[in-house]
Amino acid sequence: MPTLSDTLARAARLRDLFEAEGAMVVDPPVLQPAVTLLDLYGEDIRARAYVTSDALRGEQMLRPDFTVPVVQMHMKGGAEPARYTYAGEVFRRQENDPDRANEYIQVGYEVFDRTDPAAADAEVFALIAGTLKGLPVRAVTGDIGVLMAAVQGLQTTQARKRALMRHIWRPRRFRNLLERFAGRAPVPATRSALLAGQAQTDAPLIGLRSAREIEARIAALQEDAAAPPIAAGQVDLIEALLDVRETMPYALSRLHDLAVDMPQIADAVAGVTAREAALQARGVDTDALVFEASFGRATMEYYDGFVFGFRAEARADLPAIASGGRYDAMTQALGQGSAIPAVGGVMRPGLMLELEGQA
Repeated sequence: MPTLSDTLARAARLRDLFEAEGAMVVDPPVLQPAVTLLDLYGEDIRARAYVTSDALRGEQMLRPDFTVPVVQMHMKGGAEPARYTYAGEVFRRQENDPDRANEYIQVGYEVFDRTDPAAADAEVFALIAGTLKGLPVRAVTGDIGVLMAAVQGLQTTQARKRALMRHIWRPRRFRNLLERFAGRAPVPATRSALLAGQAQTDAPLIGLRSAREIEARIAALQEDAAAPPIAAGQVDLIEALLDVRETMPYALSRLHDLAVDMPQIADAVAGVTAREAALQARGVDTDALVFEASFGRATMEYYDGFVFGFRAEARADLPAIASGGRYDAMTQALGQGSAIPAVGGVMRPGLMLELEGQA
């Protein structure tokens, strides 16, 4: 196992490499306001984060990664092009997997640039891939934006689209909702009784929800039940999209075929095509690069476009050695009216050293 000093030395070298590419070195505070992180990472991060509070600052969280604080820092100064790099500790609770580290060193590279998003995607991917050269890792790419476009184009209610968008990062919940909205899943008996107005109870009202909120929720469920099901053909197309898992040329061919019947994904597919060309210009062999339409759906909820990961080929027990993606919407959420396309990636130097030791 690599020592802490070895890991810190590798982290410093990686950070220096990115600084040489024009990135500014930053070091956000370890303790971050929890409310912002929960809004952007999703409430599920609470179960995996170390949260504390005090009377002056309110609820605080040990940073689960660097991206949100870096975006906050950048957007306070405006939405101008910039590149940043950092190296430091991040913290994740691992109560269900004691073998995984709950504190480790992370190195990252973030690009804020509106000139050519496809070129910025390729820049981040190629630089990180270069740092991993010689390691037994395998790259996988995807694009959350294609699935988002497919959902937004469904012929159904806005409420259903919002629900599906909210659960894109929870694949099982997403599929269950899609099946329910398509009328393919049986309605539980308790919900049927509730919708029919037959559910009654003498139990006292307890919990955080008021009677008005409960009534509003029942009304929303009744409105949804009255809406026509999503057409089977549309559901089949979504499922066919999620099944795309090929090397880049074949994946793009399949995506273009699907775009004939799902014109709402055409712009997003064009973005994937432009990215392939930008990757090739950076020397990446896209003929061997895997694209999975469902990749990235179990990562941070702020990704809304390109996503990628590098995993150890013979160590399925290890988390991603490096990962990243595009998060344009986050800059708008934190920009107070300003926004700029942004993409970044992170690496774990400790895992890199561990793989080197096993080579």
